[in-house]
Amino acid sequence: MLIDTDVLIWHLRGNARAEGVIERGATKAISVVTYMEIAQGLRNKEEARRWQSLLANFDISVLQIEERVSSKAMFWMDEFALSHGLEIPDALIAATAETHGLVLLTGNSSDYRFLPGLTIKPFKP
Repeated sequence: MLIDTDVLIWHLRGNARAEGVIERGATKAISVVTYMEIAQGLRNKEEARRWQSLLANFDISVLQIEERVSSKAMFWMDEFALSHGLEIPDALIAATAETHGLVLLTGNSSDYRFLPGLTIKPFKP
């Protein structure tokens, strides 16, 4: 399972449902884009410590952007940026999930539902 940024934000804000769904996942990974989005939003060293603890405690791996991921994201941007408003971070996150054969856990299904080949697991906080 590839965990989208919003689910991690819910967890960091203390949402028990987010913690439970992350905990139950067998394979847990995030895109490096998600890592950077979270890191950019951290407000202090305590939040940074909690973020690093979350990654370690749940054994979440960070998947890098490789050529296959960037190629898929570029294709989807060409196809869906104008018609569906696909944004660069979402294209990269989705391409990471699809390329690695992972289900994308997200509370923002509408950002991704039009992408062919991507499997989504909706999250409701």
